Amino acid sequence: MVTSRWAAEPARASSPRRRGAVLERAILDATLEQLGEVGWKGLTMEGVAAGAQTGKAALYRRWPSKTDLVADALRSGLPRVETAPDLGSVREDLLTLCLQVRRIMFSAPGAALRAVIHECDQMQAERFQDVIVGGVVKPTVGLLREVVVRGIERGEVRPDAANGYVFDAIPAMMMYRSKVCASEWSDQELEEMIDQLMLPLLRPHGR
Repeated sequence: MVTSRWAAEPARASSPRRRGAVLERAILDATLEQLGEVGWKGLTMEGVAAGAQTGKAALYRRWPSKTDLVADALRSGLPRVETAPDLGSVREDLLTLCLQVRRIMFSAPGAALRAVIHECDQMQAERFQDVIVGGVVKPTVGLLREVVVRGIERGEVRPDAANGYVFDAIPAMMMYRSKVCASEWSDQELEEMIDQLMLPLLRPHGR
């Protein structure tokens, strides 16, 4: 009996009961990990609970559905580019920003997001619209605006190029390639997009 009691105590110490924010973070992390491994269609609440080492009831107390859980996991886990590159050239700034966005898309939360983008049907995709737009598109557009405005101040970019159509071009192209073509951008393709699409859009007239 003594041996059994001492054997049980280390087991309890190695698996303390988690509550509140600690448990929620474990669940969200497990959701992102499983999305990257099995995709949206393969993800189950049971699998997430097992990955987080908790009961399924702990998930349903916080999130009524898989969609709600995934939306929160993506919202809380996606990294962000905090500042716009400032390398003295609009070309280098745009290219660096695109590389940073691509790195986010290939991070663990980015892999989870791509699983959702690739596999969701139209109705499901609408549920994640705010997450995708708010977590990826809008921040990227804001940084593009900074790069373009800085280019205008240096005389590299014509003033009327600071408009929504130009700011939407890079996010639209990158999302199109990921969603419709199910492929990603190589370094060369990013450079070609900047040189053949963006710079002609931005260049002052007559140059």
